[in-house]
Amino acid sequence: MDTIECIRTRKSIRGFKPQPVLKDILNEILETAVWSPSYKNSQPWEVIILSGGKKEELSKMLVGLYEKGTPPCPDIPEPKVWPEAESARIADLYRSRAEASGINFDDPEVLKKAKIANFRFYRAPHAIYLFQDASLTPWSLFDLGLFAQSLMLSAHAKGIGTVPQAFATDYAQDIKRFLNIPETKRLVLGISIGYPDPDSPVNTFRTNRVDISEIVKWIE
Repeated sequence: MDTIECIRTRKSIRGFKPQPVLKDILNEILETAVWSPSYKNSQPWEVIILSGGKKEELSKMLVGLYEKGTPPCPDIPEPKVWPEAESARIADLYRSRAEASGINFDDPEVLKKAKIANFRFYRAPHAIYLFQDASLTPWSLFDLGLFAQSLMLSAHAKGIGTVPQAFATDYAQDIKRFLNIPETKRLVLGISIGYPDPDSPVNTFRTNRVDISEIVKWIE
């Protein structure tokens, strides 16, 4: 798979086979991702990979916190307001997902199921957490985003699916205690990773992209 094809065909996977990914393959994915660019080559990223019983234990804890009504407290707060253009794209996503699935994503029960699925890492065999020192500036958040993209593209090139998950960081303090991540670190992103299940209906949906004329200005 060449680079252009890899970028264009990657998508978020939410239906996984139970088959674990070999540790050597996960290492190869990460060894590729570390070649991501970063400001002054600071490489401001750290990674934890969870599998097996430990992942299930974390999932159980997160689902329990959610079902008890524990208020989420992620290290990076969820946006409450979006500019007009971005808000329209989000609304289009919900509309197209509803049309494809017949599910109303404004229904609180649907949202509840979606959050629980996040906390269970969509039954993927592995969960990844990306974090960094909390004193780092937004430049380093940008760098970690580049690392996450490289990780997901590297996985896709090997036939392995991923989905980035903001909800998976909702209970950041509890997660950090569970994973022995110091309080001085900022939990940024969760990623489910594993082999895609081709028979899962959820994997048939794909988001669209705006035409570049909406985001590009040519100045000559």
